[in-house]
Amino acid sequence: MSPFNRTNLLILAIAVAGAAGGFLAGGWLRPSPPQLAAPQALKVGDAITPVSLPDLAGKPRALAEWQGKLMLVNFWASWCGPCREEMPLLDRSQQRYAEHGLQIVGIAADSPEATQAFLKEYPVTYPILVDDPARGGDVALDYGNLRGVLPFTVLIGRDGRILAQRAGNFSESALEQWLAPHF
Repeated sequence: MSPFNRTNLLILAIAVAGAAGGFLAGGWLRPSPPQLAAPQALKVGDAITPVSLPDLAGKPRALAEWQGKLMLVNFWASWCGPCREEMPLLDRSQQRYAEHGLQIVGIAADSPEATQAFLKEYPVTYPILVDDPARGGDVALDYGNLRGVLPFTVLIGRDGRILAQRAGNFSESALEQWLAPHF
C-alpha cells in the first residue's frame, strides 16, 4: 500500500490549506505596529525648532549655540548596540572635519546617570546633551524620527535648515558620502 493513498492526500491537503489560511488570517488580524504621532515633525528643508537640553553637568544648552556651523545631531542611547558601535566613528569625524565647520552634537535618549556612566567608559570629544525619556523627552520625534529608531541622525545646514535625516548607524564611507556635498 502506498503512503500517498486518497485518505493521506486528503489529510495533507487539509493541513496545507489550514496552515495557509492561518498564515493569511494572522496577517490580517495582527495589529499594525503603532505609529508615533508627531504632526509637527520636521523634515528635510524645514528650519529647526529651538531646543534646549541639559549637558552632562546639568547646564541647559541650546542647539542654536552652534548655529552657522554644519551640525550633525546624533540621537543615541547607552543601551543601543548600533549607537555604541557608531560613536567612535562620530568622534573621529568630529576631529577630522572640525576645521571644515562641522559640529557633532550627541543627544542621549537616556537618563543622565546612564549617559555619564557610558561616557566614562567610552568618552567622546563632542558635546553630549541629555533628553531623558523618563522626564518626557523625545526631541528625536520632533526632529523627524517617526519610527523611534536609534541611532537617528539629522544633518543641519549652516542656515539652520535640515539637510538630511537618517535612521540607523553609519559606516565610515556612508558618513563621508553623506557629509561630502555640504563642505
